[in-house]
Amino acid sequence: MRGERGEKMRRALTWFTFVALLLTGSIAEAADPKVIRMGLIPADDAAEMLRNYEPLKQYLQGVIGIPVELRVTMDYNAAIEAMRAKHIEMAWFGPFSYVLAREVAGAEAIVVGMRRDTGKTTYRTIFVTHRDSGIKSLRDLTGKSVAFVDPASTSGYLIPMSILKKQGYVPEKDFKATFFAGTHNAVELAVRNRKVDVGADSDTSYGRMVKNGEIDPKINVIIHESEPIPGSPIVVRGDLDPVLKKRLQKALVDMEEQTIFQVRGWGDIVRYEPVSDGNYDLIRDVARILNLNLKKSK
Repeated sequence: MRGERGEKMRRALTWFTFVALLLTGSIAEAADPKVIRMGLIPADDAAEMLRNYEPLKQYLQGVIGIPVELRVTMDYNAAIEAMRAKHIEMAWFGPFSYVLAREVAGAEAIVVGMRRDTGKTTYRTIFVTHRDSGIKSLRDLTGKSVAFVDPASTSGYLIPMSILKKQGYVPEKDFKATFFAGTHNAVELAVRNRKVDVGADSDTSYGRMVKNGEIDPKINVIIHESEPIPGSPIVVRGDLDPVLKKRLQKALVDMEEQTIFQVRGWGDIVRYEPVSDGNYDLIRDVARILNLNLKKSK
């Protein structure tokens, strides 16, 4: 009897130890991180982006009570990989890069910005050419060179490619050359400096560069605009503590316009609103039309 009782006690102790380890692991998983690392997709010079987003860093640190680090990644794919490897807790993605990050890194969109100029959370792809190129519309692109932003850019690749496909173009056959400039700014500067015939960009980055005097709308001429695209979300890792995710979402929604205005990299955003994953089903539909594999981040 004594041996049987001892065996039962050993089994019970083993069970309680197992449960305790599970609970300890769960608590550790849910605990707030010691630092919130935010990834920024490359839209401009890295040092300039860090300066532009400093007000956001200071604001979030003050509201959440956790130190915030800003990290400018080399490209869209690097930001997705950083989230998958748990090297960042949140990020500002484009719509397509968010959909990719959702598939491969478990990203969750929490807010999207409302534009002051339109009062909407959407934006558009534009095709831009130099005023002296002789190109008047998308019908004039045969034999021309075209610059895109990045393979994971919504306005700088996904939507432009879907538009060109509807126009009947096969880029590798119909264009003299295509290349990825790396950033939205680089596309516009390539057009301005006549390094490329046509560039695909977003109307938000175009407007920002015009406002900052970096390009002249009389030189960089828009020849085509897309239909509205769901806006670029701020996202978090899906495995973060749900309470922390809600706190981050609330902090961004409650952010005053004065603070938002100081974050120059966003463009002219007036406020942030909650957003859900379903808002980006349009992007998934376009990706399917183009036969793009969303399970891969490249």
